[in-house]
Amino acid sequence: MISQTIFPDIYIQTAMKQRGFKVGRSNVPKSPASAFGKRHFYKIVLSIGRVNVLYGDQLLKLDGTYLFISNPYTPYSVEVVSEVQTGYSCLFTREFIQPTKLTESMQQSILFDRSASPAYKINDVQLERISQLFEKMIVEEAAEYEYKDDVMRLYISMLLHETIKMKSAKNRILSVDASYRITKQFLELLERQFPIESLKIPLSLHTAQDFANHLGIHVNSLNRAVKKVTGKTTTLLISDRIATEAKALLELTDWNVAEIAYALGFEYPNYFSTFMKKNTGKAPKNYRKS
Repeated sequence: MISQTIFPDIYIQTAMKQRGFKVGRSNVPKSPASAFGKRHFYKIVLSIGRVNVLYGDQLLKLDGTYLFISNPYTPYSVEVVSEVQTGYSCLFTREFIQPTKLTESMQQSILFDRSASPAYKINDVQLERISQLFEKMIVEEAAEYEYKDDVMRLYISMLLHETIKMKSAKNRILSVDASYRITKQFLELLERQFPIESLKIPLSLHTAQDFANHLGIHVNSLNRAVKKVTGKTTTLLISDRIATEAKALLELTDWNVAEIAYALGFEYPNYFSTFMKKNTGKAPKNYRKS
C-alpha cells in the first residue's frame, strides 16, 4: 500500500528508526503482490483503486475507496490490480504513540484485534473527512513546530475513531478460501523457522515436500495454493527466505561459512555456495565485511 517511489524501503526504515512516524500521499502503479511478511510499524492507508491484500488468513479484494489498517503482528502482502492506486499513507511505531494514553484505549481497538478484517469501505462523506485529516497531517509534517509530534498523535487518534465508527456499523469485508488458508499456514510455518539463533538448532524444513508433510496435505495441493495466492512457486519462496537469512548470518555473525551452511540445512558448504550463487548472484564470501 505504500508507494515505493514515495516511501522506498530504506526511507521507511530510516524514518521509523529516527522518529517512528511518516505520512504522505500515495501513487502506486499496477504491481504484483509484495513479499508476505510482518512490518515493524502500524499503518493507516486510505486506498483508492483496486487492491488485493492477503492479510494473515484473510483475502481482501478492495475495489473502490477503503481505509486499511495494519499492525506489526500480522503478516500481509499487497497487489495493486488497477493501473494506479492513490490515496494516503501514515506509518508509526508503538514507541511514537507511547507518550500518550492512546495506547491504553487502543488495546481494544482494531490495531490489536487480529481477528478483525482491517479494511473498511468508506462513502464520499467519509472520504472527504478522512482526506482532510491526512492533508492536515501533511501540512503539519512540513511545519517547523516544536510539538508537532503531539499534533500527529492527535490526528492518529482521530483516524482510529473513524475506524471505530465504521466497525460499529459492521462495514467490514472478509473473504477466505482454502487456498489462502493453506498459503497462510505455509508462510507462517516458513517464517517460524527464522531467525536462526543457534548452531544447535539447524533449519528442519527445506523443501515443498517437507512443508506439505508438516501441514498434512499433498505437495501438489500446497504448490497449487501457493501459486494461486502469491503468483510464485513454493520452492522460490522457500529459497528466497533462506537466502535472506543466509545474507543476514553472513553479514551479522562471526560464524564461519561451514557453520552457516549447516545451520541452514546444507549437508556440505559447497552446496551452500552453489545455492547462494544461484539465488543471489554472489558467493557467500562476498557478503563478509573485509
